[in-house]
Amino acid sequence: MSDWDNVTVIGSKARVGGGGPRAQVARTQGQINAARRTGSVLAVDKKYGSTNRSNDTEGQRLTRIDRTDDVVAVKKVEASVGKAIAKARLDKGMTQKDLATKVNEKPNVINDYEGGRAQPNQQLLGKIEKALGVKLRGKNIGEPLFGPKK
Repeated sequence: MSDWDNVTVIGSKARVGGGGPRAQVARTQGQINAARRTGSVLAVDKKYGSTNRSNDTEGQRLTRIDRTDDVVAVKKVEASVGKAIAKARLDKGMTQKDLATKVNEKPNVINDYEGGRAQPNQQLLGKIEKALGVKLRGKNIGEPLFGPKK
């Protein structure tokens, strides 16, 4: 291609940093919390203006939400792991509360793991493996932790 194919527009209001979606400004605490829940990047900027000088010497603080396409969904525990936890727990005659007490967690955490809604925590999975005696990580999920005795 040659330079004849490029188009230059004079007089356009080009943003610094190139094109793409413009950063939104979160004005309420609810908007900031919603951005944090979705995993968006937050930046706090100061906006200096002549309107707030008498009340606030530092200026207005605005929180910008960076809307990028690279937001990745958080990994969840696989359903097979949750079923293995529930089966092993029931085989031992334990309730979710009993298992939670044994691994020093809250019962709703165990409920989330069994339902496949929790983010995997390797330390907690290790504790649950030891408490139930069942593999929950790697291959052979649901098999006895130490395998058959020879």
